[in-house]
Amino acid sequence: MTPSISSARAWAGNNAAALQGLAAPVLVVAVLALMVLPIPAWLLDTFFTLNIAVALMVMMVAAYMIRPLDFAAFPSVLLLTTLMRLSLNVASTRVVLLDGHTGPGAAGAVIEAFGHFLIGGNFAVGLIVFAILVVINFVVITKGAERIAEVSARFTLDAMPGKQMAVDADLNAGLINEDEAKRRRAEVQEEANFFGSMDGASKFVRGDAIAGILILVINIVGGFAIGMLSHGLSANEAANSYILLAVGDALVAQIPGLLISVAAAMVVSRVGKDTDMGRQIVQQLFMSPRVLGMASAILILLGIIPGMPHAVFLIMGGALGWAAWLIQQKEQQRQEQANVQEAAPAPVSDGEASWDDLQPVDLLGLELGYRLIALVDKNRQGDLLTRIKGVRRKFAQEVGFLPPAVHVRDNLELKPSSYRIALRGVVVGEGEAHPGMFLAINPGGISTPLIGTPTTDPAFGLPAHWIDAGQREAAQMAGFTVVDSETVMATHLSHLMQVQAAKLLSRTETQQLVEHVTRLAPKLIEEVVPKMVSITTFQKVLQLLLEESVHIRDIRTIVETLAEHAASTQDPQELARRVRIALAPAIVQQIYGPTRELDVIAIEPGLERLLVQALAGSGGPALDPGVADLLTHRAAEVANQQEEMGLPACLLVPDAIRGAIARLVRRVAPRLQVLAHSEIPETHTIRIGPILKGATP
Repeated sequence: MTPSISSARAWAGNNAAALQGLAAPVLVVAVLALMVLPIPAWLLDTFFTLNIAVALMVMMVAAYMIRPLDFAAFPSVLLLTTLMRLSLNVASTRVVLLDGHTGPGAAGAVIEAFGHFLIGGNFAVGLIVFAILVVINFVVITKGAERIAEVSARFTLDAMPGKQMAVDADLNAGLINEDEAKRRRAEVQEEANFFGSMDGASKFVRGDAIAGILILVINIVGGFAIGMLSHGLSANEAANSYILLAVGDALVAQIPGLLISVAAAMVVSRVGKDTDMGRQIVQQLFMSPRVLGMASAILILLGIIPGMPHAVFLIMGGALGWAAWLIQQKEQQRQEQANVQEAAPAPVSDGEASWDDLQPVDLLGLELGYRLIALVDKNRQGDLLTRIKGVRRKFAQEVGFLPPAVHVRDNLELKPSSYRIALRGVVVGEGEAHPGMFLAINPGGISTPLIGTPTTDPAFGLPAHWIDAGQREAAQMAGFTVVDSETVMATHLSHLMQVQAAKLLSRTETQQLVEHVTRLAPKLIEEVVPKMVSITTFQKVLQLLLEESVHIRDIRTIVETLAEHAASTQDPQELARRVRIALAPAIVQQIYGPTRELDVIAIEPGLERLLVQALAGSGGPALDPGVADLLTHRAAEVANQQEEMGLPACLLVPDAIRGAIARLVRRVAPRLQVLAHSEIPETHTIRIGPILKGATP
């Protein structure tokens, strides 16, 4: 029984989907039929009623949508509804001109009702009402909506590169994953396509209004001619029959057209993505007691002026004043409740010191000034904590271990808009963030001036400006990378975590990593850690790799290499060197990407021999301070030159001195990578670039 029910449901679902797909073709065929085939009066009534119903539904959808893309089919709907109205005009014109001499009911009950009930059977009044509706539709609504659609389309297309860069910035900072980035990029593309389509579709409404005027004139002139020449009616009889039917027909088509025009204006003028238009208007217009109170006072003042309609002004003013008083009372109650919660008594202490007073130092902490507390308050729509979770997730996926949790707390000693990032209680980074404002970062080469507070990007030191929300789109169109306060702090935290990855790998994280690998490959880890390599040595090897920005994601290769060489040495430096050779393809790809030709920096042969003699001996480094200072500064200069040309800064040295050289240049040129000859994979070739020389040229 169950399979039969499932099959029936599947068959019904497939049929429903097929019928939905036939909706547009059937409507187009119906439009063509209305234009070509003679239509009886009762069928015209049905289509006129359907036209009004569709227009009402379209306007309701436009009123209740949250964002314009929620009604992405609107340009197509606009085309189809315009075609349906025009085809109904053609069909009704045929009926009016053929059977108008028989009486006001010749074209159906709907046109007759509009001709008698709405305008009282007076075609002069009908013409005036129609003219007013056309002016409202054509001059006011359609003209404004067309301009808004044109400007929105241009601004949306111009802002696309900046929005795409913002998505890439969030992805690189770990705030979103790849799927979310794809969804946001698709949304940006859909938004541009939608407003571009709306720019063209608004012409449908404009053309429909013009067509309504022409069809009315044609019906009046044609009706006069046919009534007087073909049916022998007098001018008065022809006017009462044909003009009344023509005006009723025009009103029947014009009212749905006006509704569609209003819906188009609502769609293109929509601002905000949180609530529908009705709630947005009520919240922003009628929820301020000050606004309602001022309006009430003015109305009451007008109501007591002699000669004014006192009752209407005083009643309306009193109603607005009462509403203002109610809203003010509710705000006071909410404020009192908030004050009570803040003033809740703290736990009573007897003042005796205890071990509970000794708080451990946070491994990773984020301290905030009081203006930044709102960024971690979900009740105020702060999503900094969510961003931090994304940073930790991205760090774990890229580097290879789960970093410790970030302890966020307020610090009243900081400036109101300042924050501080601490590692084991030591400050490693600090900056400022301004909630509600955006940081426009100059990626380089942009000379467009911005109105804002000049500063530098706290993560990478790039020139930037703090700007308000009104300049965001202009900055994006100029090429700036524009991010909000939460993204600034999250990116800064992510960068410092990458730099301080070795210090974040404590014994706790190392043990958790071992347990994680044990679940994936239990035999592999049990044979090596701690039987062949102690947990202390294992942690030190991983830290040495992380100090030089080598990711430890490929933990299996690391453990297998340790198992291979642990019997011959337990020195963490030597084990780390062997692991680097095993990870050479991944290290090279991390630096250069998928390219097979590597641009490297080399050392002058004479200086290289001097370095090998000084640093490769068993007695430890014995390099002359002057030579060391010259080498480090030359390395920093060459590294900056490589980065300015868009090339990776990588120094190629002999195996014997790679570790010593890497430690020597790390302080002056932290982004300079140092590779040994044995770390170049056989599948790659090298191209010697700049040369580090030992003497001043």
